[in-house]
Amino acid sequence: MKAQTIKNWFNIHKWTSLVSTVFLLMLCITGLPLIFYEEIDHLIHEELEATIPLPEAAPLSKDVVLQQAMNEIPGKEVKYIFWDGDHHPGQMFVTLADSSEAPIEADHYLTMDEHTAKVLDAPPNEMDFMLVMYYLHVEMLAGIPGKLFLGLMGLLFMLAIISGVMLYGPIMKRYDFGMIRTEKSVRLRWLDLHNLLGIVTLAWASVVGLSGVINTLADPALEMWRAGQLADMVAEYEDQPKVAPPFSSLQAALNTARAAAPGMEVSFVAYPGTLYSSRHHYAVYMIGTTPLTSRIIKPALIDAKNGGLTAIKDLPWYLKTIFISQPFHFGDYGGMPMKVIWAILDILTIIVLVSGIYLWFARRKAKQVQLKRLMKNAGSLTLLTVDEDGD
Repeated sequence: MKAQTIKNWFNIHKWTSLVSTVFLLMLCITGLPLIFYEEIDHLIHEELEATIPLPEAAPLSKDVVLQQAMNEIPGKEVKYIFWDGDHHPGQMFVTLADSSEAPIEADHYLTMDEHTAKVLDAPPNEMDFMLVMYYLHVEMLAGIPGKLFLGLMGLLFMLAIISGVMLYGPIMKRYDFGMIRTEKSVRLRWLDLHNLLGIVTLAWASVVGLSGVINTLADPALEMWRAGQLADMVAEYEDQPKVAPPFSSLQAALNTARAAAPGMEVSFVAYPGTLYSSRHHYAVYMIGTTPLTSRIIKPALIDAKNGGLTAIKDLPWYLKTIFISQPFHFGDYGGMPMKVIWAILDILTIIVLVSGIYLWFARRKAKQVQLKRLMKNAGSLTLLTVDEDGD
């Protein structure tokens, strides 16, 4: 590789790293507890287990469970209902608010026992430690602008990775792979360690970086879906006013959605007028039953007045890409072993980032020392010349 080309790659690596490193360090630090989100959340919050029903006991209708939740906080409307069979079997999570358009800050949350219709938990709507870590990680507590800004930092990170690889090849032609020059200065030892850990974590950092960039596009992608596919699915209801309670049976809506998507399970229900539905429908979001297909979501729109199926359609490719990429970002596919691997690689990446900052300051300091030495030598030479002229 030509010297000028190497210099160009070096400048790309230096400036993309300098601009993005502080933000990437924040992402790695906040991402570390998020890898173990469920485990930490269980430690922080004392949770009640759902009742295990007798084999012969008939399950309660979801309408009964929902009515008990609404009785707990009278005068509120339902916004969302969701289930998490893997981590919280037998539980139904209900979100209530003054209206379907109410901001998230005004939401009330209830965890219901599906077998007894009793309230298991009513957590306060406040930012706990894990939520602070989450919102710092995904948007720096700055909403969509913060999320898109982090996406830009992710792109710079990908450029830093590519340029680092381009520089590593020529360097390693002169040395053995993995060498650490222990006999050299501290700065060179850290440089060798920085290069070694960077290449070891290359594949992981590329996957996490790319999936992180993709995830930052979730909000614009959802808006595109709402304005496009969702609008087409409910076009015949466009001129109709928002449907008002009482709505048709929730249980019947779930049964209709399951019949329309055999082999899939209900994950989430958005009520009419909320962000993820139309003004006239239950939006019942179905998922598959395997680790991969559980990230592929299919929405079924159920008329909230008569309970009929209006439409069911696969999400567009760009939303599928986003949802499938999410577990790669946090290592959710392989259970605890993969989470531990993700955590180790995250820590190694933190070392790479911190060492990169150190190397930049150390290099600047070395240049300043070298410049002072040159100026001192130049001054001595001048004095010597004047002395010789004086003789």
